[in-house]
Amino acid sequence: MLTTILIIFFLATGMFFFGVGTVGLLRLPDAFSRMHATTKCDTLGEGLIVLALIIYFGPTLVSVKLFLIVIFIWLTNPTAAHIIAKASYHNAEAEGAPRPPITELEE
Repeated sequence: MLTTILIIFFLATGMFFFGVGTVGLLRLPDAFSRMHATTKCDTLGEGLIVLALIIYFGPTLVSVKLFLIVIFIWLTNPTAAHIIAKASYHNAEAEGAPRPPITELEE
């Protein structure tokens, strides 16, 4: 009974964060804000949903594989977000937004 409640809680919370990320993707004005909303919310939502699956399957090989998938996504999602942000930054205009000023570190 407790495992069922935990599974439902983690699934619902993960779906909530996916929904918040989708709303952020649709409502935020520029590429940087959209990228921030989707990467943060989707990474957390994915982690919670896979945690629910790990609880569901118990201590099996499937749970180990799911844990490795979580680690892979937690490593690649921020890296991909950084690459997208850097590409948008170096673009002359990112979706109509003026290019941010150049800092001393970039000179």
